[in-house]
Amino acid sequence: MLHARSIAVSEPFGLPTGSLTVMSLIWANPGNSQKQLADWAGITSPGLVGLVDELENRGLVTRQRSVSDRRRNSLVLTDKGKRTTEVMMTTVSTIEAPIRDALGPDDMQQLISLVDRAVVALQQSEA
Repeated sequence: MLHARSIAVSEPFGLPTGSLTVMSLIWANPGNSQKQLADWAGITSPGLVGLVDELENRGLVTRQRSVSDRRRNSLVLTDKGKRTTEVMMTTVSTIEAPIRDALGPDDMQQLISLVDRAVVALQQSEA
């Protein structure tokens, strides 16, 4: 149910599924490579390229040549991309409010910690 609600956040903007995840990762990690962002988002590199193409065509993301490695692109949100991400994150926060309210701060922190540990375990199993 939460997944379906999160997907609906992108609909008013006409953005593909996964846009908010990718835009949030770019905002939190400006200048990272497409490969790194694909890994974090849990999608393939080709899947990320298509999504980034769409976001770039809409003026939400720019690709910039990496200063440290001219062979790779770094991704950065535009001002429009930042504003769009803020609006979508506000909607997500509203969607998640019942969960935060039901769990309270301590249980919410424990949930986040457990999910983080699960993600790390999965990443280590792939290495």
